[in-house]
Formats: sequence, C-alpha cells, structure tokens
Amino acid sequence: MSKKFTLGKEERIKSQKQTERLFSEGRRFTLAPFRIYYTLVKPGKTSLQFGVGISKKNFKKAVDRNRIKRLVREAYRLQKITLQDKSIERQCGLTIFFIYTSKELPAFREVYEKTGKVIDKLTGILSETV
Repeated sequence: MSKKFTLGKEERIKSQKQTERLFSEGRRFTLAPFRIYYTLVKPGKTSLQFGVGISKKNFKKAVDRNRIKRLVREAYRLQKITLQDKSIERQCGLTIFFIYTSKELPAFREVYEKTGKVIDKLTGILSETV
C-alpha cells in the first residue's frame, strides 16, 4: 500500500537558505488569496517541496495563523498528486511557497478550491517547461 496522501518531513521546506533563494531567484504569481513563489529544480530525493506562510500583520493571533497553515497544508496534501506525477514525468523538481494574503479567516472549502486552482496552474507551468 503506497502513501500517496502524505506530506512528510522531506517534502517541506526547512532550510532558510532554500527559502531565501526561493524568494530572491524564484518566480511568482498571485491567485487570490495566495501569492505563490516557485522555482524549478533538478529532482533530488523528492520532486516537490512545499512551504506556507501567513503575515503576522494580517493575523495577530498565532492561533489564527496556525489554523490557516493547517488548512493550506491539508488542501495541498490532498491535491498534490497531479503535480507530483507531472514533475516525475518531466523529471523536474519544484519548490513551492504559498503566502496567504487575505485578511479574513477562510473556510476549508475555499482554501481547497483555491489550492486546486494553484496546483492546476503549476501543472500547466511544468507542462510548458522542457
């Protein structure tokens, strides 16, 4: 039985160097309520790496920021398979960072739908690369 719907330690962005490189050299696009930063990389152990951030300016309480992060991670975890398959097919890794830009607490359904649209757009970007 394979573990397709996981978001393990190796799939998360943990290195500060990697995060800084992603923000300085990576490309970005906005799909409300997210701003997405991404870079194409040569695949290593995993083909995808993922991170999420919430502004302290918009959400003062850590409880709210943590809840949004949990919602985004869960929505990504459930929908990443198409993106993962495309990156394996193209033999190209992808580092992705979601920044939640809205000022309201979202419902899971909204986050799920918007995350799906972001993943579709990233899949299209991977399809265009050589």
